[in-house]
Amino acid sequence: MSDPNSLSARYTRAMHRLHARISTMARPATGFTSMPEPRTIGLFARGKQLVAGNFLFAGHLVSATDTSIWDIDIPDEVFAQELHGFAWMDDLAAVGDAVARDRAQLWLWRWIDRYGQGRGPGWTPDLTGRRLIRWISHALFLLRSRDSEQSEAFYRSLGQQTIFLSRRWQKTSPGLPRFEALTGLIYAGLALEGMAEHVAPACKALDKECRRQVDEQGGIPTRNPEELLEVFTLLTWAATALGEAGKPVSDAHEQAIARIAPTLRTLRHSDGSLARFHGGGRGMEGRLDSALAESSVKSRQADGLAMGYARLSAGRTSVVVDASPPPKGDSSINAHASTLAFELTSGRRPLIVNCGSGSGFGEDWRRAGRATPSHSTLSLDGLSSARLGEEGRGWREEHLVDGPKEVPIQMSQASDGLRFEGGHDGYLRTHGLTHARTLELTFDGRGMVGEDMLIALDDTAKRRFDRVMDAKTLQGIPYAMRFHLHPEADAELDMGGAAVSIALKSGEIWVFRHDGSVKMELEPSVFLEKGRLKPRATKQVVLSGVAMEYATRIRWSLSKAHETSVAIRDLNREELDLTH
Repeated sequence: MSDPNSLSARYTRAMHRLHARISTMARPATGFTSMPEPRTIGLFARGKQLVAGNFLFAGHLVSATDTSIWDIDIPDEVFAQELHGFAWMDDLAAVGDAVARDRAQLWLWRWIDRYGQGRGPGWTPDLTGRRLIRWISHALFLLRSRDSEQSEAFYRSLGQQTIFLSRRWQKTSPGLPRFEALTGLIYAGLALEGMAEHVAPACKALDKECRRQVDEQGGIPTRNPEELLEVFTLLTWAATALGEAGKPVSDAHEQAIARIAPTLRTLRHSDGSLARFHGGGRGMEGRLDSALAESSVKSRQADGLAMGYARLSAGRTSVVVDASPPPKGDSSINAHASTLAFELTSGRRPLIVNCGSGSGFGEDWRRAGRATPSHSTLSLDGLSSARLGEEGRGWREEHLVDGPKEVPIQMSQASDGLRFEGGHDGYLRTHGLTHARTLELTFDGRGMVGEDMLIALDDTAKRRFDRVMDAKTLQGIPYAMRFHLHPEADAELDMGGAAVSIALKSGEIWVFRHDGSVKMELEPSVFLEKGRLKPRATKQVVLSGVAMEYATRIRWSLSKAHETSVAIRDLNREELDLTH
């Protein structure tokens, strides 16, 4: 993404505005060819917050009772983009009562009056595609009890946005923004009278994007699981819409869906959420399973490897490991230095997590969330395994540089469980050390044994290690292994400080131990969750020590306490609270 203040970015925005205004002169749509059905899943709790005048977007909460969504104070550009994308319409539709419908109708027609002639920040192809999908999907909800004049304005605006999108979709960034733009154009072309001519070119462009962006293993360049889910959801929506209209779905389109579905199943934790890596969150509740069901693809990657991640699963336990070099170039602007980090979920309860993306909490949190110490892995000498480089093309989105280049891994079956072995060279250039990690999950899912090593593998690496040791006057190279805990996991030191007991709300008790070669502490941590007002306080288990030799080994284990039942009925369910 480029600097929004650069000459090229300003020119692109000016051309967007020009084409938006030109599109008002085109022949408008006059109605739907068939009445569309809603595709999207909204959050009832978030919809109730909107009705109450609490606007929570991009990590900012603006409370303004009895105020139009277009009259509130806008904290930043990302907040404005979320407003103009209209994804919040899903949440109002989830409430679905008369009050929610009145708000939805009022705010939509206010947008048409205020911004419909090409004004405001909403005239970008990706936001327009997102907006078209919501307006069309919720048309029954929106048009109820509207008079002919309002209906005509609605259809006129839909037609205008479709024409604009047909002329400007090429100006979106490759990846998710372009998938949004093209899916919106396909939706509009199929649903609106007089817009059918745009379907074939949009489908052709979507095919090209599928071939470019979705690799043979069903992954995307950013390696962001939540972004992959968004792409997959758009592709399934487009395929369903084409099928319902009696239009063929191309081989490239169907094959992309067939490749992505097994990858998403591999990245799905036992609680139904996605593994949180490289800027992605857990995914909106229900969206992953809904999209997988709509795709009708049932398989999972047979070897447990997908998009550079490795999965171990047994019993009620799932483990997902970042087992590949981080993304590169423009694909790395939101990537994290998380190589060999893992997350572990037991049943419906996340236990070991990564801190997550801090992008919704400001630039400092965004940078902190990308660093290695924000992940459940080892960091050496206070450094991350990859570094943030120069600002990407002059803006705040920095590329990830100097990361691991070689990440050999092996998945196998041990005598009593499943084994992951991996290593990375992210500290080889600076310290001469390779980080190797082994994880073994028992067949019943009740325990995992881990081993982490720092090794100087050859003479060149040993000489580099010796130079660093000399610079530190032979005091050793400090390292820290972190195991971040989910906020709902209650942890305390046990056995005189030799172990940590971790209680989950399901009633399970897990015990963390180590081999005694390191110092163990229970320290504060944070859980960075999209859509919340502020980071959530939590804890982390930290094993710290110093590397004095060419090989340093740390062994640890995480297992259910013996008194924890094999079969637990986890019936506790929490109300969604987005403001804490």
